[in-house]
Amino acid sequence: MGSISSAVILAAGYSTRLGQPKALVVWNKETLIERSIRHLEDAGIKKIVVVTNKELMADFIPLVGNHSIVVNPSPENGRTGSLQVGIKSILSNFPNSPRAILVVPVDRCGWEPSTITVLLSQKTNSKPIPSGHPLLLFDIAKVMMAPKDMPLRDIVTISEVSAPGRYLNIDTPEDLEALDD
Repeated sequence: MGSISSAVILAAGYSTRLGQPKALVVWNKETLIERSIRHLEDAGIKKIVVVTNKELMADFIPLVGNHSIVVNPSPENGRTGSLQVGIKSILSNFPNSPRAILVVPVDRCGWEPSTITVLLSQKTNSKPIPSGHPLLLFDIAKVMMAPKDMPLRDIVTISEVSAPGRYLNIDTPEDLEALDD
């Protein structure tokens, strides 16, 4: 079994409720996509795949460093479809298949590198409490076989573990105010 060194950042949604791309929201002088990448790198994650939509691809290129960017051609089908695009990229571009991956929705940004440390000690699908994300996913094959529009919670069982971080979900302009707290 290989170590867990892969992550998929989900940033393909159109952010209609927020009115601007969530991944490009600036918090403490960096975008949410940059923050996610920095935290993953700080936690020792080496293989990071960012899943986006075709409209944001050019915006992401200068922000992701040497990490991969892939486009979900149908992001309106939901996060599971985006996750499948990211997993497929990891499986096809890296020689060793991961035993688990980290799933990082860019708009669920209340976690820290130490959150990842706690997750990486787990042996089953796990999510941190109180932040709720990222998710450590072992059931990769189940996700790949599921319908693109099926919520992840309907595909796999996810354990909750206590880990540093706070719950943040950036969906509306009001949610942006929580970033200043």
